[in-house]
Amino acid sequence: MEKHVMNDQYGIEDLLEQEKYLIHAYGTFIPEATEPKLRCVLTENMNDCATDQYRVFTTMQQKGWYAGQNADTSVLNTAKQKFSQMKTELGV
Repeated sequence: MEKHVMNDQYGIEDLLEQEKYLIHAYGTFIPEATEPKLRCVLTENMNDCATDQYRVFTTMQQKGWYAGQNADTSVLNTAKQKFSQMKTELGV
């Protein structure tokens, strides 16, 4: 029988996944909320989760538990142009 041990890395990985799940859930619920005050509360909660997620992510990076990869500047510029064009086409 395999024994699983809870350690700091396992715990923080789980925390990161939970924050990502919450952000996704809020992203689903906010567009469905019709009451302005509820939308505001949900948006604030999602922003708090995004802040917490980033804090967890940077902690993991500092400890060497999450190897991020920097995007090439040309890739970033292409993505920025693409979404800027989409925004213009949608009239936003």
